Amino acid sequence: MMMDQMDVYPGVTDGDPAKHQERHYYLLSELQTLVKDLPSSFQQRLSYSTLGDLALALIDGTVYEIVQGLLDIQHLTEKNLYTQRQKLHSERQAFKQDLLRKHKDALQTCKSHNLTLLKSNQQAELEALEIRVREEQRVMDKKIVAEMDQKVIDQQNTLEKAGVPGFFITTNPQELTMQMNLLELILKLQQKESQY
Repeated sequence: MMMDQMDVYPGVTDGDPAKHQERHYYLLSELQTLVKDLPSSFQQRLSYSTLGDLALALIDGTVYEIVQGLLDIQHLTEKNLYTQRQKLHSERQAFKQDLLRKHKDALQTCKSHNLTLLKSNQQAELEALEIRVREEQRVMDKKIVAEMDQKVIDQQNTLEKAGVPGFFITTNPQELTMQMNLLELILKLQQKESQY
């Protein structure tokens, strides 16, 4: 059952400027407290103005719902990709075991004068399989990284459109770290508010 935002944050969406201002100050104060737990390099990059804008974005609770939805999607995607990777690994292991069994059967029925050639061919076949498996795994891992990178872009885009300060599409590691820290602040504040 989804609660209406007016139930969660009473008075905020009913047009009462005093309640709106009170909630803004509360959120800003909480954010200032939570920022102190983050690395000092991050604290230095977060201005009072940015925290104020973040507090404004959080007033009605919509951003909390968006962040939770994005997290749910991310977790499902990670689980799905992990399952796909495990499935590929299991299939390749089963294929390798089947090949080794066939090799063993062939060795048992092989004439002694063909044994050296058979072993050489089997070794080449096994090495070719190992190379193919490594390549398939590399392709799968590359696909996983690309899909997770796309999820990050989708998240950045969604949060930027929702008006959350500090969010825009970027691959810059410093900006990504800043965005992850902002998300951490939002999640901690959401957790704290859900305890009331």
